[in-house]
Amino acid sequence: MAKASREPEVYTLVVEVGRKAGDGLPDGATGAGLLCYAAGRGEDEAVRETVQVLKTADLAVLEVESYGTLAERRASGEEIGEDEIALMDRALAENAVIVAQMTPFGDEDDI
Repeated sequence: MAKASREPEVYTLVVEVGRKAGDGLPDGATGAGLLCYAAGRGEDEAVRETVQVLKTADLAVLEVESYGTLAERRASGEEIGEDEIALMDRALAENAVIVAQMTPFGDEDDI
């Protein structure tokens, strides 16, 4: 994990969650993948805040993978669209965790 920085930055995180009573996932889902944008003064803080928010929402966090900051993603050659940048800007402005997408896991016939 990256060392903490002085100024908050937004990290792109993919979070895998399992099932838990009251999680709000569709019937038949075995879990879900969440695309999140999280503000933090370092990657560790962004991950901790994301896990805390998701646990508060009764989600069973299994794994978190960081794809880095906007600058890190651009440096690796990723093209990032305006919609995604707008969500990152919102996460930074609100010092928040934004869940941008939720993809349920499981057999499509059961979800």
